[in-house]
Amino acid sequence: MLIEKGWVKEAQKIPSPNYEDRPSNTSIDLLVIHCISLPPGQFGTGDIDDFFQNKLNIKKHEYFESISSLKVSSHFLIERSGCLKQYVSTEKKAWHAGVSSYKGKENCNDFSIGIELEGTENTEYEKVQYNILVELIDILLKKYPNISKDRIVGHSEIAPKRKKDPGIKFDWKFIKSKI
Repeated sequence: MLIEKGWVKEAQKIPSPNYEDRPSNTSIDLLVIHCISLPPGQFGTGDIDDFFQNKLNIKKHEYFESISSLKVSSHFLIERSGCLKQYVSTEKKAWHAGVSSYKGKENCNDFSIGIELEGTENTEYEKVQYNILVELIDILLKKYPNISKDRIVGHSEIAPKRKKDPGIKFDWKFIKSKI
């Protein structure tokens, strides 16, 4: 994989409007792993793209009305098929973490890169997702040397009272052994 100007060449680019500039003099030094499925527990719907672009059709599913006012994004999504999508340049601040802190530092969006895996907190992830994730992490570690193995965390670690993702089925041991 190659990364140029914050965009991974091999990723399908689906620009989201939900981002902003990072604060000046901010070092990118954290990777945050998330999971998402829309509607909840359903995969391959294309609704995640619409959600991150503020184009979610609230008539498509009753759950969508409850999230229709949210403005969120992530830098990356790895679908269950292994398809890698990118919504925001890594040089910009995506809106993936919400209220968060890591090692006493607040607002993790300011200094992190968000990677979503299509899945739920209670389902196994696909082997192809792990393989793409390892490749993506490898290129991000080379591009951003302030990110180290111990600075790859789950959303649950930076927002423990609100979030549980990527969940109990995520194989941290495998990921940490490959980086």
